[in-house]
Amino acid sequence: MKFNGIEFDTYFKNYPDKNGFFGKYGGSYISEDLKKAMEEITEAYFTICKSSKFISELRKIRKEFQGRPTPISYLERLSGKLGNVQLYVKREDLNHTGAHKLNHCMGEALLAKYMGKKKVIAETGAGQHGVALATAAAYFGLECDIYMGSVDIKKQAPNVARMKILGANVVEVTHGLATLKEAVDAAFDAYTREYKDAIYCIGSVVGPHPFPMMVRDFQSVVGIEAREQFVEMTGELPDAVVACVGGGSNAMGMFSGFLNDPVDIYGIEPLGRSTALGDHAASLQYGEEGVMHGFNSIMLKDENGDPAPVYSVASGLDYPSSGPEHAFLHDLGRVKYDVINDEETIDAFFTLSRLEGIIPAIESSHAVAYGMKLAKKMGRGSILICLSGRGDKDMDYIIEKYGIR
Repeated sequence: MKFNGIEFDTYFKNYPDKNGFFGKYGGSYISEDLKKAMEEITEAYFTICKSSKFISELRKIRKEFQGRPTPISYLERLSGKLGNVQLYVKREDLNHTGAHKLNHCMGEALLAKYMGKKKVIAETGAGQHGVALATAAAYFGLECDIYMGSVDIKKQAPNVARMKILGANVVEVTHGLATLKEAVDAAFDAYTREYKDAIYCIGSVVGPHPFPMMVRDFQSVVGIEAREQFVEMTGELPDAVVACVGGGSNAMGMFSGFLNDPVDIYGIEPLGRSTALGDHAASLQYGEEGVMHGFNSIMLKDENGDPAPVYSVASGLDYPSSGPEHAFLHDLGRVKYDVINDEETIDAFFTLSRLEGIIPAIESSHAVAYGMKLAKKMGRGSILICLSGRGDKDMDYIIEKYGIR
């Protein structure tokens, strides 16, 4: 399929280019010391990912440890409530540790093992990436440092406890807004000091090359499975595919399976409380081109041109930029990016729980909310939603802030 001059049947061979760019987005804007470290990772990845031994071990891990493939569930009662459109969810909440994050964490930790590294370093917002990497580190016998903002530590206490039980060192970040951006800042600083013995396992399709590509590749298993499963279940492709977008790892994983198909694709950002700067984290809707954390993308900026303060009810989505590939697909128009606010998100959280017996993560609830809204607009057809994680981690926060509806 060709879209705005881009041949999508060869898309993954051409993007990113050898310098890590998706069009004008991506690249590697980092210090000379870190450039050497990133070149080492890039070289190792391109060598190892073609190795039958690496591929075989990763496939075995996915099947025997992660429990892949995860299923697709048909949401019969929710579909009936909304009308004639049929809704389905790809169940990444059933992936080991409860979210899609383990897909790339096991790949990154396996890469670290092959490279002879002793430690993995990462940031986390909602805690799912931290839990997943702590799990991978325990599996491979690696040290693990997880940087997390103090605000998110309070919101995500269950996941903090899980990381510590798994043996990770959780480093509290207290500067700035003390959320995901500051956690990334702190993790990058630590990696700058420790890169000879450690590997930075970034938690999304962000950061300097090769991470946006590498995380996408590891997450593409979601979309590949989902496409095959949906066709097997229904005999056709879905009319629309929906996923939430912060940095955008679950979305790029899901979208990877459908970019070359005549399917409408929607990436959903958090509108939070309002459109005012500081009340949301919808960078693709309201941002502009800019560089942060080593990559060029579309980001929210303050009056000085620095990364703006952001907010979302979902700790995993409160980031002032999005992955460079999302910025590229946004400009191409291949993926339609839209927003969902906090109230719509919480309504979807309780609706899916009550009607289908599935408690979604708050992040995933953004996608569910949009799927519900889209179903009312479409009138007929089918929608496949990426349910990127389960809501166990959010229970205390939801009850404290919203009660039981």
